[in-house]
Amino acid sequence: MASSLRTVSLLRQGPRLVRATQFTSRIPNMTTARHLNTATAPVLYSVHARAVGARTGHVEGDDLNVDLTMAKALGGKGEKGKTNPEELFAAGYAACFQSSMNASAASMGIKMPGKKEDSIVAATVYLVGDMKELDMGLRVDMKVRVNGLDRAELEKIVAKAEEVCPYSRATRGNVDTKIEIVDDI
Repeated sequence: MASSLRTVSLLRQGPRLVRATQFTSRIPNMTTARHLNTATAPVLYSVHARAVGARTGHVEGDDLNVDLTMAKALGGKGEKGKTNPEELFAAGYAACFQSSMNASAASMGIKMPGKKEDSIVAATVYLVGDMKELDMGLRVDMKVRVNGLDRAELEKIVAKAEEVCPYSRATRGNVDTKIEIVDDI
């Protein structure tokens, strides 16, 4: 089976670009080939959500009840206190990626900071394409900030997290994703 390589760009942000490191997410001796068949793998957890009313309706789940609004940029009202599919995706991807960073660090013998506010992942999800032609997709920019870790260690953690995060795996090859290590979010 041919495997595709995904390039992740890690950039240090500040007043100006200080350093950019390009690497492929399949770093030798850090990751192994994926052999998981998601169609037959044991289920670890499942969740169900029911959407009613599309982008201006609401979503219900076992522990979820949120109202949706069409973003102003898409011609909707963008009502306060309501969300949209892209915001939900951004929240899920950021949280999952951060959990994958924690698990990756632990597997590498690296201790992540104990305070929640010392490790932040922020995801921006863009709806891109042409609505008239019904040719749309997503693009993701993710910013990672972790206090108290050496940059080289953090780069290794982020690379491994990108390999093991279920959202990263699900979007690989279909959603352009840029991950940046930053000093402030």
